[in-house]
Amino acid sequence: MTSQERRPNQSWENFSEADAGPFAEPVVIPITGELDLHTFSPREVAPLLEDYLLACQEQGLTQVKIIHGKGSGQLKARVRSLLAKNPLVQDIADADRTAGGWGATVVTLRARR
Repeated sequence: MTSQERRPNQSWENFSEADAGPFAEPVVIPITGELDLHTFSPREVAPLLEDYLLACQEQGLTQVKIIHGKGSGQLKARVRSLLAKNPLVQDIADADRTAGGWGATVVTLRARR
């Protein structure tokens, strides 16, 4: 088990392989162009977001919706910071009101080279 695999709502500070329980296998996230981060902590977002955006680009998707929720804004800030540094990202915007508004970020990916 790697540090990327843990059960939902378990803090990283107290994580060990013995805590894996029935969640010993990695979670497979379908590449649909929409990623819901509600069950992830801000610490988990960086590798997940990077891998997900790359997989979307490899599948030819040009737009991805990242759902971070409204909450305190901590997760949105983390997502936006990561997206601003990601070379795959061409543009970042809030989703329109009917698609989540400021609780979701729409990412336009650069064309694949």
